[in-house]
Amino acid sequence: MVTETKVFQFSEVETHVNPTDCWLIIHGKVYDVTKFLEHHPGGDDVLLSATGKDATNDFEDVGHSVDAHNLMKDFEIGEVDITSMPEVETYKAATSPEYNHDKSSAFIIKILQFLGPIVILALALALRYLYKKNNSVE
Repeated sequence: MVTETKVFQFSEVETHVNPTDCWLIIHGKVYDVTKFLEHHPGGDDVLLSATGKDATNDFEDVGHSVDAHNLMKDFEIGEVDITSMPEVETYKAATSPEYNHDKSSAFIIKILQFLGPIVILALALALRYLYKKNNSVE
């Protein structure tokens, strides 16, 4: 006997996101895990945080047992139409500035950071010396 698999739009799945009506998607299949919430070993919060979305990565990151994979069959209610799924942004590595092999601008800045306060201190001491010299002559 062949049974036809129900196909859900993603927009329908994403409306089932509360403790009394909890659906999620794993590997393109839709699961109604409402009755499993109180029995989930990781707690119901884990499942509730994954509802209404593609939870494949969340599921695989945990490393579920073979028994967990077999238990999933009891909660499968259909498949998701993959054309209705939102596009996932691909990871783009941060671009780094070009390498400055001679580090000339960085070297100049470090010198100025070091010399700036020394020059200011030298000027202050020179002005103090001149002020005292002029006041002591009178």
